[in-house]
Amino acid sequence: MANFPRTSPLSLAGTVLTAVLALYIALVALGNITDFDNNQQYVRHVLAMDTTFKDDDLMWRAITSRGLQDTAYVAIIVWETVAALVLICATWLWIRRDHALARRMTTYGTLMLMLLFGAGFLAIGGEWFAMWQSEDWNGLDAATRVFLFSGVVLIVTHLPSGEAAEATPPR
Repeated sequence: MANFPRTSPLSLAGTVLTAVLALYIALVALGNITDFDNNQQYVRHVLAMDTTFKDDDLMWRAITSRGLQDTAYVAIIVWETVAALVLICATWLWIRRDHALARRMTTYGTLMLMLLFGAGFLAIGGEWFAMWQSEDWNGLDAATRVFLFSGVVLIVTHLPSGEAAEATPPR
């Protein structure tokens, strides 16, 4: 056991949380790819605003072009896939104990998800396209979960672990 490398509890937490988030978003991206039509309908309905209150003061925001709707959906899938790959890479770096680079990659991946689910789904989808008004196509709860989970991972990976102090021999 003397040769077994010690890992701080916070580094272990960073590894596990990054891995879980990577797994989650990889499964989300895979689901969007393999169940393309169902999930495509979600994006189409949100952008078309066809299940909202149809307030004339808001409906000018609707995007009814199938081409633009599908472009947005493919962009979401690509963004999710890249974020998953970044977080998978970060997990590998945590395992290899390259904590500085792992922390940086985890930051990039979590910020990508926070942009997508915070700015994209909560702000733009939820408010601009009034997704909150839809009983059928309201993804605000799911977006909030991903946004908050990503934030927790980001915070935990940036807590001081004390590893630098542990690695420095006493004088």
